Amino acid sequence: MISGIQTNRSLAYQEQDLQRAIIAASFRGSSDKEEGVPDDLSGHRPVPRMLPAIVRREWGNGMNGKDEYILVIPAYNESATIREVVQGALRHFGTVIVVDDGSNDGTVEKLSNLPVTLRQHPENLGKAASLWNGMQAALSLGAKGIVTMDGDGQHDPADLPRLLMAAQAHPDKLVIGSRLWNRAVIPTARYRANRFANFWIAWASGQTIEDSQSGFRVYPAQLIRLCQFQLSRNQGFVFESEIIIEAARHRFLCAFLPVQTTYPVNARPSHFHPVKDIARITRMVAWRLIIRGFFLPGLCRSLKSECESTSKTAKTLDLY
Repeated sequence: MISGIQTNRSLAYQEQDLQRAIIAASFRGSSDKEEGVPDDLSGHRPVPRMLPAIVRREWGNGMNGKDEYILVIPAYNESATIREVVQGALRHFGTVIVVDDGSNDGTVEKLSNLPVTLRQHPENLGKAASLWNGMQAALSLGAKGIVTMDGDGQHDPADLPRLLMAAQAHPDKLVIGSRLWNRAVIPTARYRANRFANFWIAWASGQTIEDSQSGFRVYPAQLIRLCQFQLSRNQGFVFESEIIIEAARHRFLCAFLPVQTTYPVNARPSHFHPVKDIARITRMVAWRLIIRGFFLPGLCRSLKSECESTSKTAKTLDLY
């Protein structure tokens, strides 16, 4: 079942978005002088610096995600939250693709009368397949960039304009909404699992990683065209880690933007299992390291990044 309707937003909505965009927040990304990662990922790379957010006055006129950027939301049993998430997203996007991954709790019914493009899996195929399916649909519609967010209410749609501005200012970056600055609201097990995964993925990709498990992202369309993956249901949460490593191989570095995160009380239990899924991610990274001779320059950068993250936590929180 596929349906899609483009919607036009009012001037009032445009003005509201502009006001949200003028938020006192900073964008963390690689230096503008950097040409990209060498093919062997062994070149020197400066530590990411702080970049100011860019406010575009034309935001409400063709710069709000319509035509150029398409939003993809994977959904599996999200009936408690999906409608509110999509309604918030539609304020910023003309095209929203929801991929229902075989839900059996009425998720699809919650989307009734909303102008979205709906793609349905007859059975649960996993988050990776849902994301990839939605991304391919976005590419077929001519997207310049593909934005992804979860359907469980964890990501705030009000942060979408800032993600889009970061992507427009740095079109050669994989922009990721970073949540770990706000440790107080993140379940302890998730926080520790994420930090552990960050170390391994930073090692394999040869760059500083602030939040490897966030699904709140903007992917350049060209990156998705270059990537190839073998997807399976058990690898659902491995995909978002592996694509960071694959992106670095294709010279698309990560850039991180601090975002809000919430865990709605009415949301379903998380599909992410810290021990099991991190073990799968670690196996994937270990294999990639083995075939590259353990990539010692990447290990050095990962260790340095971890030390700097620990020593500068208080300063970083002040910036957020």
